[in-house]
Amino acid sequence: MTTAAPPVPRWSADEPPCVDWLGRPLDCAACSNTAMKAAGKCQPGVSCVFDRYARRIDRFFRWNPGLANDYLEHPYFEVRAVASRSADVFRLVGLMHDPDETVRLHVALRVPQRLLAQLAADPDREVRIRVAHRLDAGLLGEMMGDPDYFVRKLVAQRLPLPLLPRMATDPDREVRRVVAGRLPMPALLALRHDPEVDVRRAVVQRLPAALLDDTATDPAWEVRWEAAQRAPAPLARRLLADDEAEVRDAAQARLEALDKEACHG
Repeated sequence: MTTAAPPVPRWSADEPPCVDWLGRPLDCAACSNTAMKAAGKCQPGVSCVFDRYARRIDRFFRWNPGLANDYLEHPYFEVRAVASRSADVFRLVGLMHDPDETVRLHVALRVPQRLLAQLAADPDREVRIRVAHRLDAGLLGEMMGDPDYFVRKLVAQRLPLPLLPRMATDPDREVRRVVAGRLPMPALLALRHDPEVDVRRAVVQRLPAALLDDTATDPAWEVRWEAAQRAPAPLARRLLADDEAEVRDAAQARLEALDKEACHG
């Protein structure tokens, strides 16, 4: 018993018209892929490499992945971008400096590490973000000074620890907060007096308890509250006199927890 093939989707009136990338009506009779249409490999309004609509281009290459190499120099960027997903990897070198960032973004997903590093200085931030996600951590040092804060934040999340102290003075607080969440001691101490509250809180969460005394006088109650969560008994008793009720409550809860630990220790 044979199973019927699933119905092929057809064009509907709420989709974009069937025109080429220059807005001209598509002429299947003059198309070089006429034989493919007869074989069901392309279909007007559904799957067409010459259509302007990216979804139809994508369906064409999903049905015909072996043709991707033939369209890497097509004048329409959507065709080059979609074709790059299934083209041979060694053919992508020519697209690394494509004038359209969408194409380069797809290339950054597939090229090997030795080529990916060349995209670390791409003019488009989205491409560099993709590079920062994929690039081998040992090669991320070149991206520590990227002009975009989000790229640097990704770098800080993955950079090898020996290089991370160099990002402790990053101009963006979000980047420094990530750094504070990873820096080992004693390098972490460099951020103890950071001007941003969120960064100092991240530091206090990871400082050895014996080094939390200075935080009792931090100007931000959020930092003092964070310290109270992990404070040794002497510091917790000092924080019972804090100006903020939240800090005092946290200090009281910490002392009670320490008493329980002592009773069961």
